[in-house]
Amino acid sequence: MKHRFIAKEHWKEQSTAMAASDVIAASFDDCINLSIGDPDMVTNQGIIDAAFEDASKGYTGYPNFQGDPELRTEIRNFYKRAYDMDVSDKEVLITASGTSAMFMIMKTILDPGDEVILQGPYFSPYPQQVRMNGGVPVELPTLEEEDFQVNPERLESLITERTKAIVINSPSNPTGNCLTVETMEKIIAIAEKYDLVIVSDEIYTSFSFQAPFVSIGTLPGARERSIIINSFSKNFIMCGWRLGNIIAPDFIIKTLLSVSQGVMFTAPSISQRGAIYALRHMEEIVPPIVEEFKKRMYYAAERVNGLRNMHVIFPPKGSFYLWVNIKDTGLTSVEAQELILKEAHVLMLPGVAFGNCGEGFLRIACTVGVDKFKEAFDRIEKIDMFNPNL
Repeated sequence: MKHRFIAKEHWKEQSTAMAASDVIAASFDDCINLSIGDPDMVTNQGIIDAAFEDASKGYTGYPNFQGDPELRTEIRNFYKRAYDMDVSDKEVLITASGTSAMFMIMKTILDPGDEVILQGPYFSPYPQQVRMNGGVPVELPTLEEEDFQVNPERLESLITERTKAIVINSPSNPTGNCLTVETMEKIIAIAEKYDLVIVSDEIYTSFSFQAPFVSIGTLPGARERSIIINSFSKNFIMCGWRLGNIIAPDFIIKTLLSVSQGVMFTAPSISQRGAIYALRHMEEIVPPIVEEFKKRMYYAAERVNGLRNMHVIFPPKGSFYLWVNIKDTGLTSVEAQELILKEAHVLMLPGVAFGNCGEGFLRIACTVGVDKFKEAFDRIEKIDMFNPNL
């Protein structure tokens, strides 16, 4: 929007494909929306009850700026229990979502003109978050034929004297891939060589299907230069509660705390009380959620691989997204998305929304049940381009 009341940096449209998806979906009464990672499940009733019981007890004011002390303790306990990772209280900050965490991290670490290497395909808001804080996003392509692992030679070739940080995401949104320990060790070695910050987006920690999740913070050489983002949105189906956390060296947390007071002041108090219950009852809450998403992922992947001109790596490795290769169609990802929406009333996201290296792919969010998926793929296979019987 070009207007003298709006800063010139915003005159060029910067909204993401995800931001427009709701409007697109609403244009069809029967649209099956597979675009946004907002599950169709309701937050565990125990979490809801605990949060509102504490609200009734008076937990409705500003909480501690660093985060509710009980929640910080539970997060530290989680990292010790899950990864045998010792985290001090000074290394934890509670945030209003993982997205705001990334924004505040970029505000904290970047000087104007600093470059940030983004593991691509990437969560689509990343480049905008870098630019809004004076940085320059640099895409690091990962490739299907390389199992979407970060190629260390390609990574090193992108480093310049202005490079400040590397952003990695595993399990990945959008590819669903999980970085191997070997890959992460090579990333750490490069970061040490060039004295770079590693920002690790780990919000899909529970959704690692083929091997146990490994946090980069557990690997040698990483802790002193790593900033880890986690969130309650996906693991606990708490998207609307807007709650995340950052694990980082204490001097970074101290600066982040100052930044956060100018951005969010504090994370929501009631959400934090719910999160305390969530972590204390994680063993009973999370496994059924993960099992349901795994069932959806496997069903959807099998249906994709049964269509013409589409395929996806099988079995799915992580997150709850499928990264569908549609290169055999000869269409761009936007053209393929529009064809499926027009002919089948099924909405996916075009791969190019996740970086240039996402061209030739579509992202499917497995946020609907198997019955709804069956309806979606029954519609899609009637399109000549994808009909397996033609």
